[in-house]
Amino acid sequence: MAVNDAAVGYTTHDGVAVITLNNPPVNGLGLSTRAGIVAGLERAQNDAAVKAIVLTGAGKAFSGGADITEFNTPKATQEPTLATVIKAVEDSAKPVVAAIHSVAMGGGLELALGAHYRLAAAGAQIALPEVKLGILPGAGGTQRLPRAIGLEASLNMIVSGAPVLSEKLADSGLFDEVVANPAELAEAALAFARKAGAKEGPHPKVRERKIEHPNAAGFIQFARNSVAAIAKNFPAPHKCIDAVEAGVQNGFDKGLAFERECFVALVQTPESRALRHAFFGERAASKIPDVPSDTPVREINQVGVVGAGTMGGGIAMNFINAGMPVTLLETKQEALDRGLATIRKNYEASVRKGKLKPEVMEQRMALLKPTLSYDDLRQADLIVEAVFEELGVKEQVFRRLDEVAKPGAILASNTSTLDVDKIAAFTKRPQDVVGMHFFSPANVMKLLEVVRGRQTAKDVLATVMKLAKKIKKTAVVSGVCDGFIGNRMVEQYVRQALFMLEEGALPAQVDRAIEKFGFAMGPFRMSDLAGNDIGWAIRKRRYVERPDMHYSKIADRLCELGRFGQKTGGGWYDYKAGDRTAYPSSVVDDMIRAYSKEAHVERRKISDEEIVERLVFALVNEGAKILEEGIASKASDIDMVYLTGYGFPLYRGGPMLYADTVGLYNVERAIRRYAARPNGDAWKLAPGIAKLAGEGRGFNG
Repeated sequence: MAVNDAAVGYTTHDGVAVITLNNPPVNGLGLSTRAGIVAGLERAQNDAAVKAIVLTGAGKAFSGGADITEFNTPKATQEPTLATVIKAVEDSAKPVVAAIHSVAMGGGLELALGAHYRLAAAGAQIALPEVKLGILPGAGGTQRLPRAIGLEASLNMIVSGAPVLSEKLADSGLFDEVVANPAELAEAALAFARKAGAKEGPHPKVRERKIEHPNAAGFIQFARNSVAAIAKNFPAPHKCIDAVEAGVQNGFDKGLAFERECFVALVQTPESRALRHAFFGERAASKIPDVPSDTPVREINQVGVVGAGTMGGGIAMNFINAGMPVTLLETKQEALDRGLATIRKNYEASVRKGKLKPEVMEQRMALLKPTLSYDDLRQADLIVEAVFEELGVKEQVFRRLDEVAKPGAILASNTSTLDVDKIAAFTKRPQDVVGMHFFSPANVMKLLEVVRGRQTAKDVLATVMKLAKKIKKTAVVSGVCDGFIGNRMVEQYVRQALFMLEEGALPAQVDRAIEKFGFAMGPFRMSDLAGNDIGWAIRKRRYVERPDMHYSKIADRLCELGRFGQKTGGGWYDYKAGDRTAYPSSVVDDMIRAYSKEAHVERRKISDEEIVERLVFALVNEGAKILEEGIASKASDIDMVYLTGYGFPLYRGGPMLYADTVGLYNVERAIRRYAARPNGDAWKLAPGIAKLAGEGRGFNG
């Protein structure tokens, strides 16, 4: 078998063959790479001058594991599989030394565990992260790692999926040597290989080591108890423990066979499908269909933020956390002082929890320049507006920014519902205007909706998407519409929640049902947290702009009572001073029943199943319309919005994947059923659902 030079390199150095993985960016173990490793091993075995073999990776990794471009393709399981490759490494008559640098994760670490010896450069990240995709290491990781580093350390790594630095594993038994200077790894590996090649075999195999522990059964039970809470909706952590236990009790070969059984079973679970969907969806979100990946980006070195309120302060923190200087503008000194104090308070909370060093806090605060003058924004490369959500206020800000911002500066609005094209029209540079909708609290929430205006330049989009990665956000591109992707969909979700109050439910029941489904927070607790006055303002606008759209007036009645949520001590629930616990309110429950009576609605028992269907399918139906209109370019973008910004349960994969799992035929039937009931005008079926259901397809193929 010939070596595929494109994926694997082969060289010899004074009796040592060096097999180099060369599949950027992380040397994924795709078919050509796997075949190249086997070919390199055969070549080395057949060369009498070669006494030992070094296995390493080019570029930025030893190997990051499986080649994600081959997931769900025939190549992923075509021979030689990774298990076959590892067996070839392990069975080599000549010693194989894995020279690990930068990253050895998943299949990459499993490959290294098959080698007879392992050297690692300091600073390399070592992990078996498969559990995060709802699966387990499927090429011997659950069997070899416990034999290499012991039961306790290996279970911690396998069940958490978290990376560990190589130097922290220096005395674990995993490495024969940790090289302090990564630049010296190659020479150290060659020297080590020459010594190993001079020894008579056989050479050590991890599979032949014993797993020694004074109370293995006790620790395994402890591990099960430890993951019980986090693994409630995810079977993978328990299966990881099962596979390790099988190796402890039954030996390597039987443990390996059981690991494979578990892997095959887990891949088929809806939870694994959801986690893999989220994994790929996050990567796909950065790809904009008509914006090439090589689009030049603008240089962003200095940032301006207009508005030092809750959102503005949180937005500023994102940039100073990334080491970028920020000029924070307010109109009044007291508002500016209050905003700065809040930012410092947030950092001080992190310091108290041990998550941030005091000196790092001061370094970040030093990057913040407070000002009352627009003139101080003249050198900013990006200016983010975060002022009150009213078009007239936005107009004043953007007309002023148009005067002071330098040519080529990106002007971004943090609007959550307003028309970005109208905002862009307040300037003479609409091509430089974009929406950057952060979610509250902006310094915590991962989601960033990037709103593409009609004239937004492609390089502006490319720049903002790249910048999102720098500030550790999951960016999703949305077209211009009222509410963009997330808030447009959540409006239909909340409409259904309010209709169900009219018809017979109470806030606590609705919240309990959807939280049991897996949402982080139900619609009424969410509204109390955000402030019920926000939704009230939006509805008032809707009554004028969309008189045809039917809304329940229950929420308006609540706001007329001054119950705006946690900030007023009462909303849909009652709250006690200093306590954010939501207590059911008899005042609100009585108000709801009275409203139903006034509206001549006979209240009925509403099941939890109906609550979940109406809330989730309202999201799905509106999501389908958003896809049809081109507001979102793909269903996975919608799912990423809901997974990262709205608390949709990760193990269900987002509303659109959940609809695929349930079956669009069943979704269509349910929507048609609800459309025939009172308040059915809210259930106009998206044509795309009927079309896909008729074809037996889903949103994701």
